[in-house]
Parts: sequence; structure tokens; C-alpha cells
Amino acid sequence: MTIYVIGHVNPDTDSIAAAMGYAWLLNERDGSNAVAARAGAANPQTSWVLKRLGLDAPKLLNDASPRFEAVVRRLDTTTPDAPLREAWAIASRTWGVAPVVDADGKPFGLITGTSLFDLVNRMVGPHPKRQEMRLAEILEEPSREACNTDVPRFKANNRIRDSLNRILREEGDDFFVVDERGLYLGICRQRDLLNPPRLKVILVDHNEPRQAISSLEEAELLEILDHHRLGNPSTHTPIRFTVDIVGSTSTLVSEQIEEAGLSAPPRLAGILLAGLLSDTLILTSPTTTERDNNAAERLGRWAFVHGGPLEGETVQSYGEQILNAGAGLSSREPDEIVSTDMKVYEAGNYRFAIAQAEVTSLLQLAEYLASLTAALESLRERRALDFAMLMVTDVVRGSSRLLLVNDPPELGDLPYPHQPDGTRLAEGVVSRKKQLLPVVLGLLER
Repeated sequence: MTIYVIGHVNPDTDSIAAAMGYAWLLNERDGSNAVAARAGAANPQTSWVLKRLGLDAPKLLNDASPRFEAVVRRLDTTTPDAPLREAWAIASRTWGVAPVVDADGKPFGLITGTSLFDLVNRMVGPHPKRQEMRLAEILEEPSREACNTDVPRFKANNRIRDSLNRILREEGDDFFVVDERGLYLGICRQRDLLNPPRLKVILVDHNEPRQAISSLEEAELLEILDHHRLGNPSTHTPIRFTVDIVGSTSTLVSEQIEEAGLSAPPRLAGILLAGLLSDTLILTSPTTTERDNNAAERLGRWAFVHGGPLEGETVQSYGEQILNAGAGLSSREPDEIVSTDMKVYEAGNYRFAIAQAEVTSLLQLAEYLASLTAALESLRERRALDFAMLMVTDVVRGSSRLLLVNDPPELGDLPYPHQPDGTRLAEGVVSRKKQLLPVVLGLLER
């Protein structure tokens, strides 16, 4: 069974890097069938890193609800004009059904015990002379004559739960599964649809359900590997749960790779190093620990090898390229800026979001302040939030400006001075997780 390793929605570089690195480790160390996934589009910084390293983005997984592809069985097929004996042979090897597929690859119909009986009844019926007809004669009839052509078709990537009412209303127990073009992929049975296998999921770089892939409750959660505050979902069975005080989840992955006696391939080491340097602002963020510094040295040793895509780079030079790739307000629409790196929280009876955007100079903010404020308000209304905040961080000078919309009275005591343009100046604040969020939560929950 496939295990999906996936980061939080609105994934950043560390989220995608950790998923890719941990999936690789599970396969190499444990022999698992782990696949890295992402819960949203890669942001400009991550896209740049992936292109720089020649890596493909992980599989996009919109939610954890089981799809028809999880229960499809690709049974052998026959054609409408083939003799019925061919379908009979297929049915004898399945659970008594034979799919009939046109030459263009699209389902024509399904032969079942009921449809066969209907054919015999039509051919023989109540006529005494016809009752002497031999079975071999019937089996020479074209398969189309014994087909039930009114069999529902479901696309493989559709969620099963969205079609349950229709499935329960149908008289038949077997259904076609097709691809986006309507081509035959296989057959699924009602009993399998009513109890589909749950996706096996490992969460990295987050543990709060509101930041996780949707329909997580329909999946089988196996493990969490994270470096954020606790807000974890409840589970039916015990799971491996690791939350540690480091600057990035990529650090934790690199430590486990080393503990296993392995070394990551240069490209994979490069994406993990990118996740680490992005989350710690090249090891200058207050979230940075000695373990992060050690991880950077370790990953650099694996990544900056002769013949690799990062040959000749250093931690500093590579980190600067990474931060520059994700910084700036001019290359993206305001709606994208406020939603790309955004997390939703709940505290003190408030539901709110804090987004973060990186720039190389806070002077950029003046030109885009009005449009960013409007986009932030639109985000608040769209997500039914009590208030929303955008943290614009100068990654060069290590300070931020805060934009707030519909902020509650409790935040009047934020220790960041008001500016003439209505924003707040947060000198030395670069970490949403370790510096800004604790202050906001402290005011809302007191």
C-alpha cells in the first residue's frame, strides 16, 4: 500500500523538501512504498529550487478522501462483436462479470449472470422447440447481445463519497471506472465502495488539522514529523509523533538519514538544504539551533559535490539565491501574496490567519500597501475569519511590517509601534512561529 508523505496546505520550501526527503528515507531504510505529496501549488521560491536541482514537484494531493482508483480492478475485456464464449471465459476467471469495451477503449457494457439470463430468456423463452437449443449455439452470439449497457461510469480520480447516494440507488453491484477521457480502466464493486481502503498518510512540517490536507479524518494517519506548536488531530490508534525544537523539518529528516547510516543523493540533499535555509533565513532566524547549523553542514557536504547541480556553491551563496527567489512583491498578484504562505489559527474564540511574504527591502511595501490590504480583507471574508494579518519580512535587514484587517481590541496591545501608513513595525521580528504568533496568542488568550 502506498504511503503519502505530505506537508501543510500552502506549502513552503521546507514542507515540500521534508516530504520528499522523508519519503526517500522511508523507502531506502524501511523498504516502504512511500510517495512525496504536496497539498497545494509550489510557491515561486520552491519552484525555483526544484528547477535549479532538476527535480519534479511532488504529487498534488487535494484531499485524503478515497477515490475510485483505490478500489478499481482492471479485469480482462472483450469486444461487442466477439463471441459470447470469450466473455464466458473471462467471467469464469472473475467474480462472474465480463467487461465489454469498444475498439476506441470506451466501455460498451457489462455481462453478468443477470444479463446472460436475460439473453437466454429472449432466445429460448417459452417456445418448446427453442428450449432444445444447445448452450454452444448461445455462446456463438456476439457479446453485445448479452450486455447490460446501462452500467454507471465513475472517473478514477473522483471521490467515492460524492457518489455514494447514486451507488446505493443503483440495482447493480458492479460499475465501470474510467479515466478523464472516458476510457476503460476497470471495474469496481459496491461492497468495496462502501468500505474503501483509507489513504495512508504521514504529515510533515505541521500537526494541526486546520493546516492539513482536507478530509484528513478519512485517511489513516501513520506518523507526524514536525517542529511547530502542538495542535495535533486525535487518532484511533497510537502513532509515531515527533515534534522537536529545531528551525526546520528538513533538519529532522537529515538527522534521521544520518542515523540510518545513509547519505542523501546530491539533488535530494539540495532540496533539504533549501528547506532548512529558507525556514531559518540562512541560519539567522531566532528559530535556528545548533542542530540546524550541523544539519546545514551535513547537507552541504552531500549536496555540494563534484558533478552535482550545486557544485561550487556554499551554504551562504545557495541560501542567498533561495531567499531572493522567494522575495519581492512585484512578481505576484496581491491575492497570491496573502494566500501562498498563510496559516489559519484559533485562539480566544477567534479564528484568524497570519500570512507571510518576504522582501529584500521594506521600501517595496508603500507601492503595494493598498492592494495588499484589499486582498487581505478579501481573504478574511472568503475564509470566514475574524481577522487577518500579513507579515512582510525584510530578509536582508531582519525586520517586518504588519498589515492587519478587522483586528480585535485585544491586539491593541501589540508591542509593535504604529506607522503613519497604518502598518506596525516589528523590529527584529522575522519568525511567525517563534516571535509573532506567541505574542498574538498571549494577547488573545489572556
